[in-house]
Amino acid sequence: MGIKVGITGGIGSGKSYVARIFKTMGISFYDADQEAKLLMSDDLEIRNGLLAAFGPEVYQQDGALDRKWLALQVFEDREKLHVLNAIVHPVVIKHGRAWAERQTAPYSLKEAALLVESGSYKELDCLILVSAPEEVRIDRVMKRDDVSREEVIKRIDKQMPEAEKEKHAQFIIINDGVKPLLPQVLQIHNQILEREWSK
Repeated sequence: MGIKVGITGGIGSGKSYVARIFKTMGISFYDADQEAKLLMSDDLEIRNGLLAAFGPEVYQQDGALDRKWLALQVFEDREKLHVLNAIVHPVVIKHGRAWAERQTAPYSLKEAALLVESGSYKELDCLILVSAPEEVRIDRVMKRDDVSREEVIKRIDKQMPEAEKEKHAQFIIINDGVKPLLPQVLQIHNQILEREWSK
């Protein structure tokens, strides 16, 4: 198992885009948010937890997770969101840990929106934060999701402030649409290979 690297960022920061740059360079890549979606449908422990916490409505008649219904339950209710995260996060962290142990490359990358919030960043050797000005993030999400400015601000307000995430990051990539990304990625790539970072 090589060095375990995390990559995170707030909504609209472009963390997934930056993660794909690393992937094109041949870096093993674990998309925790995507894996969580799959596990919420397929993992028995999560299914039983969701059924116990939210009732049978959480799954459709064909057995598929009713994402829209579940999102409505937790969007305005912090307590229900906490319950959802408590059911899903431990399973995803365990799944990601098993994946990392199978990797043989010098380092592997784990991408997740809630790496800091879930505490799973503590299991990683270092953390990359993808950062962008709030106005840039708002504009990106409005275009991507075809939603109003107010809707995007609501989503941002529900997330941990970027300044808080910075405290836990060893590397910061500026993705403001002006500063080139590739030189930043290459510099961090080389620093990771040389183990040049401090906690």
